[in-house]
Amino acid sequence: MKKAAKKLKVIPLGGLGEIGKNMTVFEYDQDIIVVDCGMAFPEDDMLGVDLVLPDTTYLLKNLEKVRGIIITHGHEDHIGALPYVLKEINVPIYGTKLSLGLVENKLEEHGLINKCKLETVNQGQTIQLGSFKVEFIRSTHSIADAVSLAIETPVGVVVHTSDFKIDHTPIGNDSIDLPRFAELGKKGVLLLLCDSTNIERKGYTMSERTVGEAFEDIFSTAKGRILVATFASNVHRLQQVINAALKFQRKVSICGRSMLNVTKKAIELGYLDVPKDILIDIDKVKNYHPDELVIITTGSQGEPMSALSRMAMGEHRQVGIMEGDLVVISASPIPGNEKTISGVINELFKKGANVIYESWNDIHVSGHACQEELKLIHRLVKPKYFVPVHGEYRHLIQHANLAQTMGIPKTNIFIMDIGEVLEIGERGASKTGRVPAGKVLVDGLGVGDVGNIVLRDRKHLAEDGMIVFIVTIDKETENLIIEPDVISRGFIYVRESEELLDEIKQIGKKALLKCDDKNWSSKKKLIKDTLRDYLYQKTKRTPMIIPIIIEV
Repeated sequence: MKKAAKKLKVIPLGGLGEIGKNMTVFEYDQDIIVVDCGMAFPEDDMLGVDLVLPDTTYLLKNLEKVRGIIITHGHEDHIGALPYVLKEINVPIYGTKLSLGLVENKLEEHGLINKCKLETVNQGQTIQLGSFKVEFIRSTHSIADAVSLAIETPVGVVVHTSDFKIDHTPIGNDSIDLPRFAELGKKGVLLLLCDSTNIERKGYTMSERTVGEAFEDIFSTAKGRILVATFASNVHRLQQVINAALKFQRKVSICGRSMLNVTKKAIELGYLDVPKDILIDIDKVKNYHPDELVIITTGSQGEPMSALSRMAMGEHRQVGIMEGDLVVISASPIPGNEKTISGVINELFKKGANVIYESWNDIHVSGHACQEELKLIHRLVKPKYFVPVHGEYRHLIQHANLAQTMGIPKTNIFIMDIGEVLEIGERGASKTGRVPAGKVLVDGLGVGDVGNIVLRDRKHLAEDGMIVFIVTIDKETENLIIEPDVISRGFIYVRESEELLDEIKQIGKKALLKCDDKNWSSKKKLIKDTLRDYLYQKTKRTPMIIPIIIEV
């Protein structure tokens, strides 16, 4: 009997149906490789949560198969989960020089730098990981040293674009290697996974160089101090700010921990060309006239603890916003951050600053391909099968529709969800099941200890507050020793609602005395249900009710 041929498994653990948390597993026989290991920002209903990580249960169960994690570039949504994942899955990390430089910063913060193996790979290089040959193809994105991947497997070649755009005039002159994509397409590509972030935008993404031209226009007319907020990882953007500052004879100061870390690493690795004596310490800015200064800062997404947010609120120790400051927010809002950014902009205007932000199109360009660039990649690669990645569900659907216009049959296009398994073999491709997948929440030092129940309780407390009903009874007779006490937090103000509090005490007391069941859980449930019904009828609110029975 002929032995069944082995199949390639493609398993997304993040980055589909969502923005961020990018992670994809490729498995063949006894070998697994992982592409990217990113985090996401918490959604509005994830109260108190700091970061969202992919669920790596499947990798932990198959740890002996994992040959390594491949990093396509150094953005947080592609490397941010590494310090947490590597504590449980300590395998080699492969990436380009800047990508691994940024990974090193993160590992140092978590005390892991001497425990993890980092392997630097150059653009254009190929490495062997078990059954897989992985080629690092030069790409262009909003960060230097980005790569796409050509993964040679026993069943065919898989091309993973990761985040990219086609920039013919990039900073540094290293444009995307389109000829290599064309060569792969001629030889035959089994599967294409392609970035879907900008599928809704027609035309082409503007070159990063247009931002440099906009900076020069802004700097040429600015009379006071200039503050530029952007993503710390956008080294090319930092370079263009520094170039404009040099041209108009301004000193540059870096503000924000992540901005300082990235700048230091980029200078060290040769990705930032910073002329001698142009950089000054943030503590020295008071020694210079405002028209001699540019401050590059974090906070382009309105993060509450970022440097720009603290400046806007008047809480930054070294920099206060002054009348006449010009603040340039050189970034577009990540979905969900619009409100916080708007709040920061309003505060900046209140303090007398002039703010240039999203409506000025030239101060920011996307790092993601628009429709015409996506069409070009499809035309060059000519894949048999296609999986749209990196986007919300609507992005995946629209990218699938575009792929059909490029000649890929609908039956060969797979809209995947995280955790779904796509198997490809000699007889075709199909979805064959699921593996554990989802969100692991980070809250302070806790990883994974905040789940749906905790979030539900936090939401409940945030919306309706709570009532604590405390009663003390005699252990032997079960008679009340003293009258019940009620504590209100986030529900009503005690001094103005004494009558309602007295009624709560009496109704809770009657419920306790009415309960014949000796079980304390039953007594608490009756108190809770009775008070909930009463309070809803009285106030149309449903606070969390916590009955406490103390035996003496």
